[in-house]
Amino acid sequence: MKKFFQNPKNVLLMVMTLVAFVIMIDLPLIPVKINYELPKFLGGQTIKYDRMIGGYDLYAFNGKLRRDLSIRKGLDIAGGVSVLLEADMSSIVDSDRADALNSLKDVIERRVNLLGISEASVQTSNVSDKYRIIVELAGVFDTNQALSTIGQVAQLDFRIEDTETPPDETTGVPNFIPTDLSGANLQKASVVFDQDQTLNSSEPKIQLQFNTEGAKKFKEITEQNIGKRVAIYLDNQIVIAPVVQSAILDGRAIITGQFTLDDAKILVTQLNAGALPVPVKVLEQRTVGPTLGQESVNKSVFAGIVGLSLVILFMIFYYGRLGFLASIALVIYGLVTLAIYKFVPVVLTLPGLAGFILSIGMAVDANILIFERIKEELRLDKPLSIALENGFGRSWDSIRDANLVTIITAFILFNPFEWGFLPTSGPVRGFALTLALGIFISLFTGVIITRNLVRVFYKRSLRTKK
Repeated sequence: MKKFFQNPKNVLLMVMTLVAFVIMIDLPLIPVKINYELPKFLGGQTIKYDRMIGGYDLYAFNGKLRRDLSIRKGLDIAGGVSVLLEADMSSIVDSDRADALNSLKDVIERRVNLLGISEASVQTSNVSDKYRIIVELAGVFDTNQALSTIGQVAQLDFRIEDTETPPDETTGVPNFIPTDLSGANLQKASVVFDQDQTLNSSEPKIQLQFNTEGAKKFKEITEQNIGKRVAIYLDNQIVIAPVVQSAILDGRAIITGQFTLDDAKILVTQLNAGALPVPVKVLEQRTVGPTLGQESVNKSVFAGIVGLSLVILFMIFYYGRLGFLASIALVIYGLVTLAIYKFVPVVLTLPGLAGFILSIGMAVDANILIFERIKEELRLDKPLSIALENGFGRSWDSIRDANLVTIITAFILFNPFEWGFLPTSGPVRGFALTLALGIFISLFTGVIITRNLVRVFYKRSLRTKK
């Protein structure tokens, strides 16, 4: 295997296979119509072809893995609705307000997902004791629908299984009867671990902690329904329906099951979101038209094409054959970047486009460092093969350090841990994400792809010239 990757031709073959794959992902939906009559000496038959190519989606493992590979457009490109909400924290103690705001954000994100909007942006803001949420819904222009979906207070309630009524014939789901136990009685849900000494493993469980009134209600429910299911509903949707094993007397319930850690965390988030119903009011709502966004996109795409063309011309003019090979790697960089944007997916905004255009210039930085190092090696009268290898090998430290600084900057701008002293703006994060992706992809194309192109074609062209 090691020998396989040491052969530049083998690596180049893998790269070309990758390029063919990303071209299939990048290819837009294109109508192809052919209506051509062959000459009489070829039979005179008419060839007809009328179908759409491109615009493919990922469909694998018999439908278990599906991915829509269309480009996700942000609010400033696709247009849509922007809503500014303020949460009323008057009934929430100071120590719980941050958690309440995050829980409210989770509820709104879940509600927005019901609209089928994967490009929605939900952000929190806390300035001068004002707890606010900014919701941006790209592609949605019905403001009333958006407000009715995100503006309701989450309703969490508990229901008991009705054993006298048969389950639903279609779904097989039992019927549940509402109780007076609700999210207002739930203090907190959390993930706990119960160490199994026999299996030497730790299985995640969900712990519910009720307030005094809720503990009394839950005690009565569990005493009267041992062996039955008690379902937890959030916004009239069932979250989980565990079986009551014994009466719960202290207001602390443990829900067991074969949960993964991620599943347990999601359930806890849902339960806490319903346990902290925070009323909100609309401070501002506005509709962003797609016309301005499309005009800006067209200008940004044009700027990207001009920038890419200028970089390619400079590389070819200044470095000759080496620059031409670097330009091929740069085109591959663009194809791979677009494919990753579709696959992740990356929500494309105007700042995100700016990050992509900036990364085009940075994509050739590594090649410039390498080529200048090769020139230095040749000035020392070293053989071409050694100069090429030294150029790639000895310039790596500079390439790594220069890109590491930019990656750190992108990390700070993206702020993945939601630190309050760092930026939390969606447009800034979009810029940081596309910039960081561009750096990683440029390292791959600028070092690995260019290196193997040089090994295969540059040396061969020099030998042919001689």
